[in-house]
Amino acid sequence: MNISQDLNEVQYKAATYFKGPVLILAGAGSGKTRVLTYKIGYMLEKGIVRPYEVLAVTFTNKAAREMKQRVEQLIKNPVDGMWIGTFHSICARILRIEADHIGYDRNFTIYDVDDQLRLLQQIMNGMGIVDQKLKPRGVQYVISESKNKLVSPAR
Repeated sequence: MNISQDLNEVQYKAATYFKGPVLILAGAGSGKTRVLTYKIGYMLEKGIVRPYEVLAVTFTNKAAREMKQRVEQLIKNPVDGMWIGTFHSICARILRIEADHIGYDRNFTIYDVDDQLRLLQQIMNGMGIVDQKLKPRGVQYVISESKNKLVSPAR
């Protein structure tokens, strides 16, 4: 990895700055992911961090896979133990690790919106609720709003 040749001056400064947080604001295709990838690779190569101390949050799973691959290509080694993923995948990983501390099984399932609506429809059908005015999406909205307001299911 030749960070000083591979990055422009501004990117190099961001990738090698370690006195505090760095905010990188730039347009699409300008090299933000490249800077972060080089920063991670640089820190690993210089021994500033170990792989299990890296946490990188991306917007998509595809971006997370690409970032990990790029870091491995830069330092020419597989890098196991890094935490690179989306906000949701990282939080799910933490919940699975800590599941027994919060009374959950580690093999819990996270339902996406379509799964939620399908389940609500099954429940409504099972309860004989065939009201034209009451739709699964409306029930899902009420549940979501209640959760946002920290209303317990018992209420």
